[in-house]
Amino acid sequence: QVQLVESGGGLVQPGGSLRLSCAASGFTFRSYAMSWYRQAPGKERELVATITSAASINYADSVKGRFTISRDNARNTVYLQMDSLKPEDTAVYYCNAFFRTSFREYNYWGQGTQVTVSS
Repeated sequence: QVQLVESGGGLVQPGGSLRLSCAASGFTFRSYAMSWYRQAPGKERELVATITSAASINYADSVKGRFTISRDNARNTVYLQMDSLKPEDTAVYYCNAFFRTSFREYNYWGQGTQVTVSS
């Protein structure tokens, strides 16, 4: 059974920091690209950061320089370190795993964890 279990969300003040974790099981973690998405109320889900199986990294412009994505293949876990948080970062954050073959795509999602940035 495929599972993506997120942790680390909560309430923080503007300028504060938070680290999200996503523990994966039920698939070959090292072969998958891992991403963090977020969705605020009334808005579409947006891509925040991606780290591929080859460790290539990309960030959304809105978080570049403030967030850091990393992965630990030995622990089947992907992280999102969030620094200098802003109220605009408030959203539900989702973990995603993606893998593509010549004939099929595999796309898995976590349950989401709430991040609220407020004074």
